[in-house]
Amino acid sequence: MKLGVFDSGLGGLLITKAIQEALPDLDILYLGDTLHLPYGNRSEEAIYAYTLRCIDYLFQQDCKLVVIACNTASASALRKIQQGYLIKHYPDRRVLGVVVPTIEAAIDAGFERLGLIGTNYTINSNVYEYELQKINSAVKIFQVSTPLLVPLIEYDGFAYIDSVLERYLEPLCDHNIQSLILSCTHYSCLKERIAKRYNFSVISQDEIIPAKLSNYLERHPEISERLDRNAQARYMVTDLTHNYIQAAHALYGASIALEKVDIG
Repeated sequence: MKLGVFDSGLGGLLITKAIQEALPDLDILYLGDTLHLPYGNRSEEAIYAYTLRCIDYLFQQDCKLVVIACNTASASALRKIQQGYLIKHYPDRRVLGVVVPTIEAAIDAGFERLGLIGTNYTINSNVYEYELQKINSAVKIFQVSTPLLVPLIEYDGFAYIDSVLERYLEPLCDHNIQSLILSCTHYSCLKERIAKRYNFSVISQDEIIPAKLSNYLERHPEISERLDRNAQARYMVTDLTHNYIQAAHALYGASIALEKVDIG
């Protein structure tokens, strides 16, 4: 059986690459729902339906464990899938998200004033504030929705990103944040750009999730022992264009074979 990584678009390739570097023997299936990108401006019902369809497809492709790399999907659909769908349909499979591991990493680093940027849905859901309150209510978090960043990244708009970032990050700078959480897989490619321009640290999920996944597998040998370890990977998308191919190669940092799949 395999490890599945799901994202609403191509940004999850950064998480996938980081997992491959940390756990190079694992067989991985990546699925990006590029047909419905971006999720951040969709309704809760649509996000759940798209996410569930993709998770179900990965299970049909023999995935034992799926990581939802997408923050929007983690915020909207993860709990429903874990507490309802899995119990009823796939009691022996597991689905993990990225929100709680990211908060845990920020708290473990000792930060008390956090900034957060993400999609409209992630910010409006207030999921990071909610989960943070359960772990450490003394830590403050200040959030800004950044809907223009994903389209700029997906469509090679990096020439405009610095000015857009400056406008988005200005209110967070006014709050004297100590660290900025990049709560979207796409934003990982901006971490060095942000770190060079601003006087706060950057928390990027491609640096967090591999270690958290490794720890999870150590604690759950019944899952780990079922995963195939032939160092094989497939990269699947629900829509494929020349632009997606270029963007995928740029994000991943190497040429990879994208496979268009019909998930029904």
